[in-house]
Amino acid sequence: MAAASAVSVLLVAAERNRWHRLPSLLLPPRFPGLFRTWVWRQRTMKYTTTTGRNITKVLIANRGEIACRVMRTARKLGVQSVAVYSEADRNSMHVDMADEAYSIGPAPSQQSYLSMEKIIQVAKTSAAQAIHPGYGFLSENMEFAELCKQEGIIFIGPPPSAIRDMGIKSTSKSIMAAAGVPVVEGYHGEDQSDQCLKEHAGRIGYPVMIKAVQGGGGKGMRIVRSEQEFQEQLESARREAKKCFNDDAVLIEKFVDTPRHVEVQVFGDHHGNAVYLFERDCSVQRRHQKIIEEAPAPGIKPEVRKKLGEAAVRAAKAVNYVGAGTVEFIMDSKHNFYFMEMNTRLQVEHPVTEMITGTDLVEWQLRIAAGEKIPLSQEEITLQGHAFEARIYAEDPSNNFMPGAGPLVHLSTPRADPSTRIETGVRQGDEVSVHYDPMIAKLVVWAADRQAALTKLRYSLRQYNIVGLHTNIDFLLNLSGHPEFEAGNVHTDFIPQHHKELLLSRKAAAKESLCQAALGLILKEKAMTDAFTLQAHDVAIAVTYNHDGSYSMQIEDKTFQVLGNLYSEEDCTYLKCSVNGVASKAKLIILENTIYLFSKEGSIEIDIPVPKYLSSVSSEGSQGGPLAPMTGTIEKVFVKAGDKVKAGDSLMVMIAMKMEHTIKAPKDGTIKKVFYREGAQANRHTPLVEFEEEESDKRESE
Repeated sequence: MAAASAVSVLLVAAERNRWHRLPSLLLPPRFPGLFRTWVWRQRTMKYTTTTGRNITKVLIANRGEIACRVMRTARKLGVQSVAVYSEADRNSMHVDMADEAYSIGPAPSQQSYLSMEKIIQVAKTSAAQAIHPGYGFLSENMEFAELCKQEGIIFIGPPPSAIRDMGIKSTSKSIMAAAGVPVVEGYHGEDQSDQCLKEHAGRIGYPVMIKAVQGGGGKGMRIVRSEQEFQEQLESARREAKKCFNDDAVLIEKFVDTPRHVEVQVFGDHHGNAVYLFERDCSVQRRHQKIIEEAPAPGIKPEVRKKLGEAAVRAAKAVNYVGAGTVEFIMDSKHNFYFMEMNTRLQVEHPVTEMITGTDLVEWQLRIAAGEKIPLSQEEITLQGHAFEARIYAEDPSNNFMPGAGPLVHLSTPRADPSTRIETGVRQGDEVSVHYDPMIAKLVVWAADRQAALTKLRYSLRQYNIVGLHTNIDFLLNLSGHPEFEAGNVHTDFIPQHHKELLLSRKAAAKESLCQAALGLILKEKAMTDAFTLQAHDVAIAVTYNHDGSYSMQIEDKTFQVLGNLYSEEDCTYLKCSVNGVASKAKLIILENTIYLFSKEGSIEIDIPVPKYLSSVSSEGSQGGPLAPMTGTIEKVFVKAGDKVKAGDSLMVMIAMKMEHTIKAPKDGTIKKVFYREGAQANRHTPLVEFEEEESDKRESE
């Protein structure tokens, strides 16, 4: 008999000593039946492995949130964790959480987290028996999985053949069709000439989708709505695919208008078993990347849910899948669904599945990698309640969701509990690095039904307070409160369709809010003179101190009676304030020239004006040309000195935060000088070109 895995031995020991004596009141309230079934299976299952290997130490070949997530489960099971880190991540949370940590090189991922040889060497040095790749980086790299196998290291993921077959979209579509899984019409051939691809696009009929053959995560993906824009979009998709996957091959597919993106969590083991753990809806996206996910998908009837799950299991079995995987489908308005792709790894949004099924999918990964059978049969996997995951990003929704980087000067979150999870890899004082994905955290909530979960999500988002950089928290609040989202009418065009309502320009602060801010500033600075004037948001606030401890504040033609005090709670400063008898409570942060108020109504930022001579240069740059939106690498330069350009012409392409940004001319004019060559690094807010606008435009601006 093969040796039992350390994971299994620990679980058996725990069960013998403790689980059978747990009183019922300590069982998870949502899943008492499921939990008892699971405990019973621990008592009766025979723990044998196909690998004959113990897993007592696992290396996590990743960083940030997912590295911390894997470490938490490893710690729960008594398995030691090994971290790897780049120079930029030396002081990061995942390094501190690990039992051991090893430096693997400079910040660029190609020299650190994507270096297979360095990671394998760390596994050998640390004597780790297994490698968990997380998601992204090497998680779907067939060569890395094969290298682990050659070196006798357990790769916590599917066999290399499954990664290969599912990673090449043209191959995967053929396999799925043969397995009876519905597929969408498209061209997946080897002829990659521009003319061939264009002809097939015309034959399929616009709109079409160009996708990188090796793609994933929205990279190398472009929607083409007409023949006129095909060539430009093809070249853009190829450039991004080459950068991200070192392969610029693409495929063409019919674009299903206003589709839903519905995916199914599957698990397979070494014994030929496969199950599904229901579906997630990931339709609401920006830049073809998910921003909010939920499980189960709203409005899906039980019979459709069953068909989705069974199709996903057929897909997994068709490639002898082992471990955690996600089968992604496009679904039309009539709930017809078509195979899109399979992600051969754990998904970012896996926590919502865990919340509705009462499972720990990382634990399942470790157990299955050690050779055990899937812990539950299909009949024993039940769906309870509803869960949402909101991805909190460092980005500016008002600027086309431009990702950002910088310090987390203040970071406070909702309190975690059994129905609220904070999945993160950063702490207050950490920095969101320009070198990696700008996701700060995932906020995951569960409730008995969708409406209750949505209410809990909005409540928790208001408690997620960040100062130091732009985030999408207010956008997520607008999104989760939109009537169509509340009704479950979601699709991949949701954000573009409701753009105006979701991206409302920040309203001028209400006079009551200005009074709150003024009081907060007074109390914080202990300015207790009898009378003075504050200036905020270009509004003068005349303040008079009353001897009863209150203040009279006049804004324009209205006077407010304001009273309040500051107090501390959990290392945060709060303002308790009454304005004309209406009491409120808000978290108060004053940073440089900005006052931040966070309350149950949302967040308010009030600027205290800076003298003009201290103001920075305008956003258009000192030479009237565009500035780098963020630190990144110049990938392509389209212009040279002396070129005449029109407003909107592409000047250069920049790669930053794992995204391709096209820099365009702000006005008609002439390029006087190009400051950067291809391959050069440009810092945030530095001029990219010296730009001389047309004389007519100059006169108009004067």
